[in-house]
Amino acid sequence: MDKDSLKLLIDVANGNVKADLVIKNGFIVDVCSGKVFKADLAIAGGYIAGFGEYEGGREIDVKGKYISPGLMDAHIHIESSYCTPEEFGRMVVPHGTTTVIADPHEIVNVCGIEGFHYMQEAAKNTSLSIKYMIPSCVPATNMEDAGCVILADDMKADITSGEVPGLGEFMDYNAIIQKDDIALDKLILARNHDKIVDGHSPNLVGKDLNAYVCTGIDTDHECSTLEEMEDRLSRGVYVQLRQGSACHNLEALIPGINEYNFRRCLLCSDDRQPKTIFEDGHLEYHLRTLVKAGISPFIAIAMATINVSDCYGLKDRGMIAPGKRADLVVFDDLKDFKVSSVYILGEEVARDGSYLKAVKKYDISKVSDTVHLDKFHENMLQMPLKSDDVYAIEMIAGGVLSKKTKIKIKRDENGYFIFDKNIDACKCAVIERHHNTGKIGLGIINGYGIQCGAIAASVAHDSHNIICVGVDDNEMYMAIENVKQNGGGFSLVKDGKVIESLPLPVAGLMSDLSGEEVSKKLLSLHKKAVDELGVNESLEPVMSLTFMSLMVIPELKLTARGLFDIFENKFIDIEAE
Repeated sequence: MDKDSLKLLIDVANGNVKADLVIKNGFIVDVCSGKVFKADLAIAGGYIAGFGEYEGGREIDVKGKYISPGLMDAHIHIESSYCTPEEFGRMVVPHGTTTVIADPHEIVNVCGIEGFHYMQEAAKNTSLSIKYMIPSCVPATNMEDAGCVILADDMKADITSGEVPGLGEFMDYNAIIQKDDIALDKLILARNHDKIVDGHSPNLVGKDLNAYVCTGIDTDHECSTLEEMEDRLSRGVYVQLRQGSACHNLEALIPGINEYNFRRCLLCSDDRQPKTIFEDGHLEYHLRTLVKAGISPFIAIAMATINVSDCYGLKDRGMIAPGKRADLVVFDDLKDFKVSSVYILGEEVARDGSYLKAVKKYDISKVSDTVHLDKFHENMLQMPLKSDDVYAIEMIAGGVLSKKTKIKIKRDENGYFIFDKNIDACKCAVIERHHNTGKIGLGIINGYGIQCGAIAASVAHDSHNIICVGVDDNEMYMAIENVKQNGGGFSLVKDGKVIESLPLPVAGLMSDLSGEEVSKKLLSLHKKAVDELGVNESLEPVMSLTFMSLMVIPELKLTARGLFDIFENKFIDIEAE
């Protein structure tokens, strides 16, 4: 804000000059004191001048509705919507979201810093305010094969800029606990520039948790139990209560919220697919859930507004107060939280569920053509085993955790794994797709339920190599080839032909289609995965699979280097002892 703009704001505030816009007859939600009051709300130059009695060049009567600070998602990966930032903004803004804290580590794992800058530029084409954290773990650990490796020196220019709030989720907690110099260099860089550091520490307890937090970890979105929540709150860590498309932790953690700790609780999605947005909304879903469970609407709204701004140092937003950004959402009530209209910097950008701005897309050419599989051949999918007893990745419904389980499988006369419909065990492959190395990891998935065909994806957290499951090597190869031809994406194969696919040309992670088109394709993928391939319907058929390569989420995962036991922190043989 320049001096002339500030002078104008002062003149409007003291009533000497008409406001650009006055919102009248609304009940203002005061998250600072936990009350509502009726007053005119005056806006000038995109900022709140004051409340009281005002006149404006434009006046809008909201007829007794509730004016809340704009909602803020404390942690999200836009890439997990499979849509570009412009399209993501178009989808979530009508639901009252005006700011998101985004960690673009998906695209940075594929494209490096160039991917980070693409996301920043694309964000300029949406009214949604997107604050990008600089990804901390690219790759997620030093035992993975990502498209790029980002060191402290690589991120220095961005993390020291005023545009970046801090360091994205530090998933490699083992590296911190073991005092790895590469990890500590990143933490010291963030600390020396007073930047926030997002955490990620599922199942970490006791002294290990102390060691992790003492390095400057400020938040954690991986709490799934009340004990984990309390452990982190008592150590001064902000807890981000997550409710996304893949992970549903909000309801389990609500009993842990009280009048003392709620200011350290934030709301987040982590991931949000178009289907979830169109059916359930965005953060207003969290608000409804909280209020239905008995949480005060003022506490609920604070967790999605002022708490987030306090945590991330965004002093210009998060409350309705003079001098703050006029980022506002008008609700019909404080129970169902139906969104009537949304304002960002004083401009009405959504009304009655519709986004009012034109959508202009940023050029994707620098983040396309990212699937490189020249050294991959079908015979690489063969899995010779020494025993019928193997360790399998057991998938767990409702999240992205997995179990290490022993099962008995079938082999042919040459010792190769063969699929048996009477055993819930299918072959899984992860193939390096960034540098044409020809690396491939093979394992067994238990609990996925697939009965025929194959599914392949270029979304495989967090290094985003190709992940594929199936019952037949030929059909697995066909699905992988289809993903390659599409420049990334998802592919379903049955009876020797592709029955559904969703191309993701942006880094193999995001579509260039509209959210509605992506949602339609995903729904078809999910339905065909369950109805035609037999995938366990209690799972999220596509997204759950994409997390089976994420080796910072317990307990057993598969990468292009092989089967990794998170608790033992090492690669293991597939044959069980």
